[in-house]
Amino acid sequence: MSRAVLAIESIQRSILNLRAQRVMLDEDLARLYGVETKRLNEAVKRNIARFPEDFAFRLTDAEADNLKSQSATSKKHGGRRRSVPMAFTEQGVAMLSSVLNSPRAVAVNIEIMRAFVQMRKLLTANADFTKRLAVLEAELGRHAAEFGHHRAETVRALKVVFETLKALAAQADEPEPDKPSVGFNLK
Repeated sequence: MSRAVLAIESIQRSILNLRAQRVMLDEDLARLYGVETKRLNEAVKRNIARFPEDFAFRLTDAEADNLKSQSATSKKHGGRRRSVPMAFTEQGVAMLSSVLNSPRAVAVNIEIMRAFVQMRKLLTANADFTKRLAVLEAELGRHAAEFGHHRAETVRALKVVFETLKALAAQADEPEPDKPSVGFNLK
């Protein structure tokens, strides 16, 4: 697997669903940019006009607690922080490149934008699949009477296939739970 694909997959694991939006937390972004979370948030505060509520927002205490309870280690997602994390939408992440104007920040932002785009493509493909599945199921229902009694087993088997495919499509829509890191963390 290429380095770019690994980077995008790593970034995608940091993208969370909060408030019906895909976001990245300040600490994950700071790690990617190679800066302290405190420094990233200071840069945002100095340029707060660039980050309206639909670009970045501070998590509520309940949201922060929920992230901590989902995480395997208390350090990840706000364990030893004095304040609750900031969340950045795709637009907020793009705006960070103008605030953190280093070559690394620009390169990281490009990879993050690619990860968001790839996720959008996957979700769109899944939505198309779900629509096609519904059309096929409707066709099966209309033609079920034509199959007659001797083909009832075929109809039942096809219904099982459709139910299985629907369950798989629903699973693909659900966000993956946070997974604990494996290996060494050289911080």
